[in-house]
Amino acid sequence: MPFIPLTDVELQKDLVPGFDVRFVHTENMTIAFWNIKAESLLPEHAHPHEQVANVLEGEFELTIDGEAQCVTPGTVAVIPGNAIHSGRAITDCKVVDVFCPVREDYRN
Repeated sequence: MPFIPLTDVELQKDLVPGFDVRFVHTENMTIAFWNIKAESLLPEHAHPHEQVANVLEGEFELTIDGEAQCVTPGTVAVIPGNAIHSGRAITDCKVVDVFCPVREDYRN
């Protein structure tokens, strides 16, 4: 299916408190479309997947391997596999994450 209306993709509420998401899975990657409430915390964690994070709206403080930066529209964060990372939504945010390979743990 080459075209997928996001409204047709199941919304998962509070996967992490304050983080609502819709996942699209392809053969080789997972794309996550996040709506994040201001002040919501992403706990420190790591996973083997490479991740590219793109903030579409808002401000998100992201820490990767101990280096923190406020990510805003126009900045892309690249998170290597197994890198320890965490974050905090400074404002309400819309974020798109791409994971490679597929996040099987995020499949329904």
